[in-house]
Amino acid sequence: MYDIGRINTLQIHHIDDDGAWLQAGPHRVLLPATEVIASMKDGDWLEVFLYQSSSGDLVATLKQPKAQVGEFALLKVSAVTRHGAFLDWGLDKELLVPYSEQPERMRVGRNYLVRVYLDNQGRTVASARIDHCLEKAKEKIDLREGQEVELLLWEYTDLGAKVIINHRYGGLLYRDDLMPGQRRGDRFKGYIKRLREDHKIDVTLRRGGVQEVEQAKQDILKALEKEGFLPLHDQSSPLEIKQTLGMSKKLFKKAVGGLYKNRQVELTDKGIRRKG
Repeated sequence: MYDIGRINTLQIHHIDDDGAWLQAGPHRVLLPATEVIASMKDGDWLEVFLYQSSSGDLVATLKQPKAQVGEFALLKVSAVTRHGAFLDWGLDKELLVPYSEQPERMRVGRNYLVRVYLDNQGRTVASARIDHCLEKAKEKIDLREGQEVELLLWEYTDLGAKVIINHRYGGLLYRDDLMPGQRRGDRFKGYIKRLREDHKIDVTLRRGGVQEVEQAKQDILKALEKEGFLPLHDQSSPLEIKQTLGMSKKLFKKAVGGLYKNRQVELTDKGIRRKG
């Protein structure tokens, strides 16, 4: 079997002047001759992305798009036509966002967050109607508090930032958890902080508990190994600590206390130095 709009592992059936013909279930899909390399031979397995060409034929490419079907990504508009907006997603054939899937008319050169999907004709297209693309969190949601997840920064709010969890659910990352320099469209790891009774989801960048403190200790030791000295202490502002180490002042003090107790660091009025 195979999935249109996603990476597939397919076997070469044979190679001719047109390219390499790959076995995709009962069908054969062409990897164009321009992408065939001399070392390829019958029977080889290739990782390829499958999509429909403009003529409706199924085509394979070794190039990997910035997002597959079911995924979100921040992409730039390269052209606007009577059919809609076309986005640069890393392939020769650009990604169409129909006008019906644009909450606001897209403009050339601007970046938009979209979700890739298959339309009713099997074509790979995208939608910028993010709220409509997210699954609704239900009582039996397949997430648990403390679980590590993949986050994508959607947009900033007064409380912090809306994020997309595992390309499926919407969540909220509170302002105190935001890292310096994080931008819309960035991807990063996070953790489920709370599954709320109103079916909304809060997330955090902190692992929590003992594991969080141990990770903070390692981060401080790595920074000391690189810099030799950190000008951080009890009187340092939370912003200074966050900009330098990416952690809260409370976590910083816990981690430094543990390192000092284990005689791994020296504390001075001006900062921290690694011991030994």
